[in-house]
Amino acid sequence: MAATPTPADKFSFGLWTVGWNAQDQFGSASRPWLDPVESVHKLAELGAAHVTFHDDDVVPFGSDDAERDRILARFKQALTDTGITVEMVTTNTFSHPIFKDGAFTSNDRRVRRYGLRKVIRNVDLAAELGADTFVMWGGREGAEYDSAKDLNAAHDRYAEGIDTVAAYIKEKGYGLRIAIEPKPNEPRGDILLPTIGHALGLIAKLEHGDIVGLNPETGHEQMAGLNYTSGIAEALWAGKLFHIDLNGQRSIKYDQDLVFGHGDLFSAFATVDLIENGFPGGGPRYDGPRHFDYKPSRTEDFTGVWDSAQANMSTYLLLKERALAFRADPEVQEALEAAGVLELAQPTLGEGETLADLLADRSAYEDFDVDAVAERGFGFVRLNQLALEHALGAR
Repeated sequence: MAATPTPADKFSFGLWTVGWNAQDQFGSASRPWLDPVESVHKLAELGAAHVTFHDDDVVPFGSDDAERDRILARFKQALTDTGITVEMVTTNTFSHPIFKDGAFTSNDRRVRRYGLRKVIRNVDLAAELGADTFVMWGGREGAEYDSAKDLNAAHDRYAEGIDTVAAYIKEKGYGLRIAIEPKPNEPRGDILLPTIGHALGLIAKLEHGDIVGLNPETGHEQMAGLNYTSGIAEALWAGKLFHIDLNGQRSIKYDQDLVFGHGDLFSAFATVDLIENGFPGGGPRYDGPRHFDYKPSRTEDFTGVWDSAQANMSTYLLLKERALAFRADPEVQEALEAAGVLELAQPTLGEGETLADLLADRSAYEDFDVDAVAERGFGFVRLNQLALEHALGAR
């Protein structure tokens, strides 16, 4: 039985998750629109600490200023009444037809300018609400046809847009960081910055990249056949894991947005192990919100919606319990040592040792018995079996 979620667990939900009306490309909505204020109250009852949203999730696209102010006042009151906080805000630059060729990278300069204004307006809102992170998901920044984009110029415009927003954040003195959310495809045939590595490459060239990092999503990395845990580990190593999106995905197919753990469960265990326990040899840790970006299945009524929200938190807490037991197990510690996992933290060159010293060390090469050392077995299978047994609750 999973522990009861509390705000101390730092669980966070996008309002577009529980609020999704379950419309897809092949069918109309199977649930009514859900009032964001109702979502805030219900998520608070379930033990969540935070909510996140796209601007259009709370204020319908095209609302005038008076209507926007009225809606936001009511939303803020719900936050006050429940104690729920907004930890992240993002901007919808993908739903309206104006963004059919992207926002920051649209071939139409007028659209790029409009998209930048829309983003800046919501940076102000994010700061007003006390958010820490501003996520940028470029869902329409891409193409279906190789000849449709000047990809050199597209990356220039993408970098220009992000840098402009980052410079504005600094100018205003906002306590915000930008987190890029990679995705390989869908809704575009190919999306720019499709993976964590691609995004890190762009960030490295930004003028204001010091406040730009990543918001990797489980399903997005797995849609590309990649290992999500390895991806967030690289982002942590680079000092760029600013936020995470947790959900479930079953291999390379459309973006399923399943409940966390309802896709690749063993991978979800590894993710929770890294988040909660850190690297075996020490290193940077992620201490931010455990954010769920999933969609309640189209088959569900509102009872199923809230069951699915609860399921995300329950699964995480169960895996957290298993992961803590895994690392505390003396047999696991012995297996980690035997496998050389802890040795990997030892620098290859000794303290004060130079390359010249290494080249002069005959024991490292000339007199090294490669055949004898090659006989070593690392015991990775045994270690993985121990992880599996802990994940399944057999230990």
